[in-house]
Amino acid sequence: MPRMLDVSDDVRAEIGDEEADRLLAGENAPGSYDCTSCRTPGDSEQERTSTVLFIGDETAVLAFAHATCLPSQVVQVTEEQLQGAARSIGADDAPAQGAQAQPAPEQAVLGVTSGLVLISGELHPALVVEPTGPIVRPGTNGVGDDFLPLLIEQGFMPVTELNSAPSVLHGWSVLLAMGQLHAVLQPGTGGGSPVAWWQAHQPLQVTESWRAAANKHQQVLLFAAPVGSIGRQPREDLLRDALDKAAAGGQLVAAALPLAGT
Repeated sequence: MPRMLDVSDDVRAEIGDEEADRLLAGENAPGSYDCTSCRTPGDSEQERTSTVLFIGDETAVLAFAHATCLPSQVVQVTEEQLQGAARSIGADDAPAQGAQAQPAPEQAVLGVTSGLVLISGELHPALVVEPTGPIVRPGTNGVGDDFLPLLIEQGFMPVTELNSAPSVLHGWSVLLAMGQLHAVLQPGTGGGSPVAWWQAHQPLQVTESWRAAANKHQQVLLFAAPVGSIGRQPREDLLRDALDKAAAGGQLVAAALPLAGT
């Protein structure tokens, strides 16, 4: 029986027309699968299913996801990420208190912490980004901190209090795949494919409740603050207190980012 599969042009280009046609005909596609994003069961005979191709330095892994969770796409990852993500399938999730990553050689290191934030009586999945040092505008030799002005220029909005969810910033997205956090994507130059604004050195585990909230809302709230504004908070209530203080001091910007490049 033919499967209800979506195979994007990018995926087809990587796997070849013959393999793509076999998948669409149901020859090589599994009927049931565990969604590579939300990790719950799916059935390609009963619901639309996306093919997601993870490409490492030497190997590639073809995975399947609910079309409502992820669009069919090619995801470039390091070989270590690919092997780590493959090993993580079926593993228990552990809370992520944050990790550091180097988005680009010329940029400062960004610290990222995941947590649930209560806004208007509802829990929202959030990422809090704080650099480890001041961010200066590219091409300048300034000694100030342009982190928030640069983000505001990209469409992030200043937050003075956390009484409502920020508006959606289209073109940006959060890549949650294989049940783990991989990257924050921003629009490519000239309308090209999205590029990583922040990418995890190793895919980050997130809590089951965080992932459930992300799948419910189909978006993640991203808060950003200058170095020294938030700090590494061991509990979500302390993280919220730090966010409130940063907002009250005019040191917080935010946006809601759709999941997975949508």
